[in-house]
Parts: sequence; C-alpha cells; structure tokens
Amino acid sequence: MNADELLILDRAHVWHPYGPMPGRREPYVVESAKGVRLRLADGRELVDGMSSWWAAIHGYRHPVLDAALRDQAGRMSHVMFGGLTHAPAVELARTLVQLAPGGLEHVFLCDSGSVAVEVAIKMALQAQRALGRPERQKLGTWRGGYHGDTFHPMSVCDPDGGMHSLWTGVLPAQVFAGLPPAGFDEAYAVELTEMVSKHADELAAVIVEPVVQGAGGMRFHDPAYLRVLREVTEKHGVLLIFDEIATGFGRTGSFFAADQARVTPDIMCLGKALTGGYLTLAATLCTPAVAAAISSGEGAGLAHGPTFMGNPLACAVANASIGLLRAGNWAAGVRRIEAGLRDGLEPLRAAPGVADVRVLGAIGVVQMDHLVDLAAATTAAVSAGVWLRPFRNLIYTMPPYVTDDADVARITRGIAAAVSAT
Repeated sequence: MNADELLILDRAHVWHPYGPMPGRREPYVVESAKGVRLRLADGRELVDGMSSWWAAIHGYRHPVLDAALRDQAGRMSHVMFGGLTHAPAVELARTLVQLAPGGLEHVFLCDSGSVAVEVAIKMALQAQRALGRPERQKLGTWRGGYHGDTFHPMSVCDPDGGMHSLWTGVLPAQVFAGLPPAGFDEAYAVELTEMVSKHADELAAVIVEPVVQGAGGMRFHDPAYLRVLREVTEKHGVLLIFDEIATGFGRTGSFFAADQARVTPDIMCLGKALTGGYLTLAATLCTPAVAAAISSGEGAGLAHGPTFMGNPLACAVANASIGLLRAGNWAAGVRRIEAGLRDGLEPLRAAPGVADVRVLGAIGVVQMDHLVDLAAATTAAVSAGVWLRPFRNLIYTMPPYVTDDADVARITRGIAAAVSAT
C-alpha cells in the first residue's frame, strides 16, 4: 500500500490524538525510524525532536532493546499477572525500588501513565479510608499541571488553562494553589502550606509534577517547593504523590526529578521513558505504610488489575532500557544536550513574538506571546529537517539522549524556523 492509499484510509478510519474526525490536516506517513531519525514515505528524513512524546530516550531500533524484545518473544509474549509472576516483572520491580527515592518499596505495574495516576489516586483514597478517614476524598495540587486524559487525572490538570476545561462540572472538584513560580518565593511556599493546612480534613493526597510541569505548560519550578509540600503533608497525614511520568529516567538532569529535592513521596508514578519508547508500560510505586493501610482495609487489597499488567515483553524491554542508562553516562549526555539547547535557543529570546526561552536538562522551550499556528510551525520545522509537535503557545523539544551535537543544532534551527513561521 503506497502513502496516498494509506492517507485515504487514515482519513476515513483513524482518529488521531486531540483532533476531530476526520482530521483537519494530513499526518506525515513514517516508513521507518532508526537512531534519532524518522524516515518519511516520501524519502525525507527528520531528526526527532520529541522522542515520540518524550519516551524514545535511546532513539529507534536500538540493538540492545531490539534483542531484549526478540529474546522475550521467544519465551512468552504475555501471561496474566493474577496468580502468576515472571522474571521480567520481578526484576523490573526490584530495579525500580533500587533507583527510586528511599522508602518506595512496592511496585504496581500498569498500562500507561494516565492509568498510573489513576492507580496512585486509588491508592490514596483506599489508604485514607482504611486509616479511618473516609471523608478525605479530595486532591490538592497547583495550577498548570497535567496528569493524563482519564477522568480522575483530568480533575487535577489545570482547571482553566488546560485541555480538559471541557469537563468542568463533570469532573470532581479539587483544591488548587496558584502556579508555582520558577524561583523560590516565600509567599508561595506559605500559600502551599496554607492550602494543605486549610483543607487537610478533606484531602486524601497532594499530587504534583516535580520540577517540570509538562503538557500543562512546560514550566520549571524550584525543587524547594517539593520539600515544603513534604513537610506540610506529613504534618497533616495527607499523602504526597509525585507524577514523574515525564520527568523520570534522567530527563531533567537527575535520574528522577524528586532527587533534586532530596525527599521521598508516599506514591510515585512512572511511565513514558520506562521502556525506552518501545511499548506502553507504567508503574506506581508506594511506601510500605501506604501498602499496609490498603491491605488492611476493605477488600484487603488494591482494587485494580489491568489485563496486560506486568506484560513480559514490556518489562523485558524496560529492564534493557534501564540497563542502558545504568551502564552508560546518560547524565553527561543530558548535560551536553542542555548546553546545545541553550546555545541554539537563547538567541531566539530577541525574536518577534517570543515571550520566554527556557532550558533544563534535555528540555528546551520557546514560549510565544500568542497561540502557535500548528500547521505553519510544523511545516517550517519539517522543511528544516526536524520533527516537532508544538502546542498552544509553546514550541519545544525533548530529544533522545543519543542526539549528537550536530542534530541538537539542527533541532534548534528547526525551532527557529517554526518561531519565524508563526
């Protein structure tokens, strides 16, 4: 089937993310991918500035990850996790506990990042109920967050500026503080403390994205706010959830963003880069105290169990992906990319329409003072040989860690082209 035939069928039948049916614009047909390049059906090659929505940290067709998949497929592709277990899942759980902030000792494997957040919220609600506090049913967070597209995660995304305002009145009403400032602001620390203290009797947990808010606006904030939240939630018996789905596995320059605050949450969510972008898999980690409360309460266990929980293929490739990180100097690679992004993007601060430029780890963001023309920006980036996916007023990149200096420079030129086009 040629590309034109694929596009006709795509338009007739395939519903793409965050768009109408049929779509307003034709997608680009990807024929193959290798390293950091996407090869289009028309023969063009694009440097992937998005790591396939922040997941493909080792690039594509990595021989170690390919081998892990082939080897596991030769043993078993899947087996139910109810009443059964297997080496890839057990080994992955052990590794995540070793790498996670100290005290997170139990691992629930699930399907996707959004489901990991659902599981975390369910853990918090069940634990509070088991501890004799069933009235604690709300969640606290700050504005500007994004935690997924399923219902409870949508309720803790930004209620006004986010993509889920359509569901106002349908979603549970949660408790919000203002946007976290980039630098440490004592007045904002007081606001966070007062939010938790005032609503402690109704809060099951506080959930935040540590250090970087992702799809809610690509904002960065001082890790000290995490310490403020840890102190006040502990004081009031409110659980603390860190959503590390976008930030985990080195993206911000530390293995987990929580490491920058040197605190341990009660519950932590992982996903995206967990399998190096090969298969969907996520994990929700918790402390023994959370697990003990849930296990002693109604039902004597967590009320969740996905069909593909602990999928052996996904767990095997996750083990291989984490193995690559542990064996290599990923931190130096992220620092190198950070330096390249700063060099390439900082000049755009003076460009017309640019409101801000910010870089942290392997994340580069250009914020415009107006909504980005997605079609024009994407076309310009593609013409420059780069794949980007701008949204709202943001043109940004989160490239694979294996992106070399020349391709980092190409990505920044692609961003510059997108800025000029919009």
